[in-house]
Amino acid sequence: MTQIPIRSYDTHRLVKSEDLNHHGTLFAGRSAEWFVEAGFVAASSLLNPKYLICLKIHGMKFSKPVLPGETVCFTSKIVFAGRTSLIGYIKVTLINKPEQVLVDGFVTFVHVDENTRPQPHNIEMLAVTIEDIDLQQKAIALKK
Repeated sequence: MTQIPIRSYDTHRLVKSEDLNHHGTLFAGRSAEWFVEAGFVAASSLLNPKYLICLKIHGMKFSKPVLPGETVCFTSKIVFAGRTSLIGYIKVTLINKPEQVLVDGFVTFVHVDENTRPQPHNIEMLAVTIEDIDLQQKAIALKK
């Protein structure tokens, strides 16, 4: 088993007119697409992306609308590794207000073989900070 420290990855997006819903704010579907993509960036830093598939988005929670012209930052990190799965935590903030979380949640990816059957990855995520330990515990609770 290989122990890997938890590490964050940032992905930035400019919210444009084609990303909006009928209320003129960021469409949840577009946000979900970017959310999974950000998690995939973190997961593919650990395993070959060819052998990763998204299994589930866990409760993506919106706390504030995002307006056109705003630049958002998706911060993602893999906080838990099961036998074949990786669970990532993703939070979304405005680039100029990193303390204000707009959206956050978890996403699970599965490591698979060439036939898309789950395959052990032999990774263990090492949580060091209090925040990462808390996120890891929340991710473990999602598996129950």
